[in-house]
Amino acid sequence: MTNIRNTQKQRDKRINEAMAILKTLRFARKQSNELAGCTLLALLDLQPTTPWSAAAAPLRGIRGIKDFINAAYKQDYAENTRESIRDEAVKYFVEAGLLTRNPDDPRRPTNSGNTVYQLESSALKLMQSYASHSWNSEISGYLKATAGIRKELHRQRELTRIPVVLPSGETITLSPGGQNPLIKAIIEEFCQRYAPGGTVIYIGDTETKFQHYHADYLAKLGVKIDSAAKMPDVVVHHTASNWLLLIEAVTSAGPVDGKRRRELKELFAGFTSGLVFVTAFESRQTMAKFLNQISWESEVWVSEDPEHMVHFNGKRYLGPYLDTIADDSK
Repeated sequence: MTNIRNTQKQRDKRINEAMAILKTLRFARKQSNELAGCTLLALLDLQPTTPWSAAAAPLRGIRGIKDFINAAYKQDYAENTRESIRDEAVKYFVEAGLLTRNPDDPRRPTNSGNTVYQLESSALKLMQSYASHSWNSEISGYLKATAGIRKELHRQRELTRIPVVLPSGETITLSPGGQNPLIKAIIEEFCQRYAPGGTVIYIGDTETKFQHYHADYLAKLGVKIDSAAKMPDVVVHHTASNWLLLIEAVTSAGPVDGKRRRELKELFAGFTSGLVFVTAFESRQTMAKFLNQISWESEVWVSEDPEHMVHFNGKRYLGPYLDTIADDSK
């Protein structure tokens, strides 16, 4: 019984030390509570009896963090705690420059199930000095350097972003990985050929859903979108024909099937001049996996063959069907 109590005291002591460090680093109460402290310990691979000088910097995902906490600190956090670990601790640690996201593959999309985190090198050095005679000088130096650390990490992240040139000539950037390289091709290749001079109203970045969104422009066309709506990946106003092109970029899931076509038709019902539904793929090999799902009365574009379109029951060439135009008698 004494050993059990001593072990629990060691766990509590180590968690309290981690919480104290986070408070010293000026994190808010929610980012320096028990869950946040345990998260830090997991990212340091620090057992209750391991000295701070032996702290490490393993690559760990959210599940790995939770599993470490449960095993080493007997917290028995439930499965849904992963969201709290990510949204209330890890997210803020990344923003503060304490952690780096996907250092093994900076182009991995943020929403990937393989996303991992690692303590930033100067932060690791700081943690290893805790409870030593050099702690005060190390923490003082680290706090002075944090702005520079964040700036450098931001610069590194920006270098991995994907530049995209809009039809207007404006350049924006998208987060790396995922379907964003295909979205770049849609904007720069598809729009150039099939919607020249068109206006890109919306781009659903893998990392930031509404990074590029002209809500006022869309509202003038009669469409108002709720923030919780499931938008297509790209929305383009084909100004010459006054059509809205609703484009899904598909690398692993999400073509315009019958259900999705109905959803998009309802979502953009306020636009009465005609909707065009497009599924974009990177290759014909990828397209082949989804052929049995593609909705009739929709279009398919493949970026490896940008000069061609596939029209599913297409009576016209890249145009809206009567069910998406206000007066079906026309």
